[in-house]
Amino acid sequence: MSNLEKFENLGLSKKSLLAISKKGFEEPSPIQKLTIPLLLKNEKDIVGQAQTGTGKTAAFGLPIMDNIIENTGKVQALIMAPTRELAVQVAEEMNSYRGGRSIGILPVYGGQSYDQQFRRLKKGVEIIVGTPGRLIDHLNRETLKLDDLKFMVLDEADEMLNMGFIDDIELILSKTPKEKRVLLFSATMPQRIVQLAEKFMGEYEVVKVQSKQLTVNLTDQIYFEVRTSDKFEALCRIIDVEKEFYALVFCRTKLKVDHLANALIDRGYDAAAIHGDISQPQRERILSQFKKKRVTILVATDVAARGIDINNLTHVLNYSLPQDPESYVHRIGRTGRAGKQGTAITFITPSEYRKLMNIQRVSKSEIRKESLPKVKQLIKLKRKRIVEEINEIIVAGKFDENMHVAIELLAQYPADQVIAALLTHAYKDEFSPDKYTEIHEPGRKQKHTGRRRPDNSPDQEGITRLFIALGRKDKMDPPKLVKLIQEEAMVDSHLIRNVEIYDNFSFANVPFEEAEHIIEIFRGRGRDKKPLIVEAKGKEKSAPKKNFRSGSPRKSYDRKSGSGKPRRKKRY
Repeated sequence: MSNLEKFENLGLSKKSLLAISKKGFEEPSPIQKLTIPLLLKNEKDIVGQAQTGTGKTAAFGLPIMDNIIENTGKVQALIMAPTRELAVQVAEEMNSYRGGRSIGILPVYGGQSYDQQFRRLKKGVEIIVGTPGRLIDHLNRETLKLDDLKFMVLDEADEMLNMGFIDDIELILSKTPKEKRVLLFSATMPQRIVQLAEKFMGEYEVVKVQSKQLTVNLTDQIYFEVRTSDKFEALCRIIDVEKEFYALVFCRTKLKVDHLANALIDRGYDAAAIHGDISQPQRERILSQFKKKRVTILVATDVAARGIDINNLTHVLNYSLPQDPESYVHRIGRTGRAGKQGTAITFITPSEYRKLMNIQRVSKSEIRKESLPKVKQLIKLKRKRIVEEINEIIVAGKFDENMHVAIELLAQYPADQVIAALLTHAYKDEFSPDKYTEIHEPGRKQKHTGRRRPDNSPDQEGITRLFIALGRKDKMDPPKLVKLIQEEAMVDSHLIRNVEIYDNFSFANVPFEEAEHIIEIFRGRGRDKKPLIVEAKGKEKSAPKKNFRSGSPRKSYDRKSGSGKPRRKKRY
């Protein structure tokens, strides 16, 4: 059975299956297997008990999408979350489940402009994701109408109870129509939550995912708090600072696996990708290379990593935080085998801190926070290692075949100049600070430096460069191109960045989940039924460089037509 068939068997529509395919989900989680069929096949309310990060959003989000009527402008689903960070996260996830449907989704939370929310609500949306306080404000102002509500979701109900929102929840529930389905999700079930369910829910079914007893041995566990856009740079620094880095790097989806593996290869590391779309012969070939250490970094999804049995891994790195504590323990258990201590490293964004603490609590782990190495530290360490390696060669006496070259050079130049020149020749830009881009602490404002990548650049995590077969000759300019993509693919305009227009084509950067959707929408709409928009590959990712004097493209472009392949910028 294929991965998509596993979701199809739950009863999801083709549009939802399309969204799942684009996101790269490989198989449904336990809460999804239990919840989705119930939501699609009967009319009962649902109480779901599962830990944070078990895939609850998809469990309720995908079936809700299948039951929303498009283009009504009326609120049909209201999802309540305890914090603004979670509200934004859930709204983004719901957006990714649309599968080409014209469904408006709006996050509503305190701290965001009322005017902006008023405009969106007046225009009309089908799904609201909000925090209790701001939802009550809109209900009191009568800017939020719930007359057509079909679904009411309480996400992380116990957390809202702990934060003192229980009275607000009851007030909001009292203002919703009786004919609706209520879905309540909570990691624990304190008596107050049970009372809430009994008071406001009709006949309901309880869905419970049991937490397994988890333990972790022989693994040193570390986490780094970084911005999403800095994850790749952080990974490169960790690889460079370690004397040996023979590792599995985990991402949550196939798309992220491919993007990360390609970026590592471009940076000069021996990396490979493995996921559910890799054929069995190719998988066997990659694993053989990995076991022989011809590939030292294997980027994988959880499902694809099953059956990989390698005892001498030095590291397991969670590039994406796993769905649940069970997945975390399963991942990091791949290091620290055969009596050897390994290191497990996890990247989190500030909004994922609570989820990591939940993983730590359930798995009974000790995960300590560390700081990423600075550029000066990295360069100093590299120089120290080179000295150590040269000392080992001298002690071993393994240099006789090059002695005549050394004698010849020393006859012409001082010894220190000869050694420095040889190091420069052998290691080139290894000691250059420009090899690394700057990393800023989460929450702090960024200062522009020469080493910082442009905002929303393709090198950053999750950003895709699109090639669009429209240009100035098609009367296209940046605002028109953004409007075209926005209206046809229903993608928010602020996600379309770094638009560059040439005579016959254009470029734009978008998050890769939106990119997959945009490419699908514009498939077969170009000249001769060719794709109008595709992902820019290889050299096409860079715009043509300007001639300093004339400002015109270099000779690799046809100056009149703008055709030809742009030269690729040098990567560091």
